[in-house]
Amino acid sequence: MKKIILILFFTVTASTAALAQRFAYVDSDYILKHMPEYASSQKQLASLSESWQKDVDTRFQEIDRLYKAYQADQVLMTPEMRKRREAEIVDKEKLAKDYQRQIFGPDGELSKKSNALIKPIQDRVSKAVQAVAESESLDMIFDKNSEVIMLYASPRYNKSDEVVTRLGLKPGVFAK
Repeated sequence: MKKIILILFFTVTASTAALAQRFAYVDSDYILKHMPEYASSQKQLASLSESWQKDVDTRFQEIDRLYKAYQADQVLMTPEMRKRREAEIVDKEKLAKDYQRQIFGPDGELSKKSNALIKPIQDRVSKAVQAVAESESLDMIFDKNSEVIMLYASPRYNKSDEVVTRLGLKPGVFAK
C-alpha cells in the first residue's frame, strides 16, 4: 500500500512539474521588420550584390565576345593560333568563375559582409529575447521562422511584440 501511494505521489509531482514549464514563441521576421538598422543593412547588401553581379556579368560578356570572335576567325587561323585563343578564352572563363565564387560563394565577400552587418542585429535581438524570457519566467522561447516546425501556436504565447518593445521600438510600425 505504501508503494502505491508513493508511486502515485511521484507521478502527480512529476506531472505537475511538467505542466509548470512555460513556453512562448517569437516571429523573428516580424521583429527584424521593425528594426531600421536591419532594413538599411539589407539595402546595403542588395546594392553590393547588384554591383558585384554587374561586374561578374561584364566578365562573362567579355568571354562571350571573345568566343564569338574566335568562332568567326577560326577558319583563317593556324592550329597553334587556335590553341592560343582557346587557352586564352578558357583562362578568362576560369578567372571569371573564380571571381564569382570569391564574391558569391559560401565564404565569399557577400557572405562575410552579410555576417558583419547582421551579426550585431541578431545579438541585440537575442539579448532582448533573453530579457523577455527572464522577466516573464519563461522556460523556452521558439522562433516561429526557424527549423523547428510549429504546426499551431496560440497567439497568447507570441512574445514578438514584447521583444520589439524591449528593443525600444513600437510594435506594428515597420522600418522603411
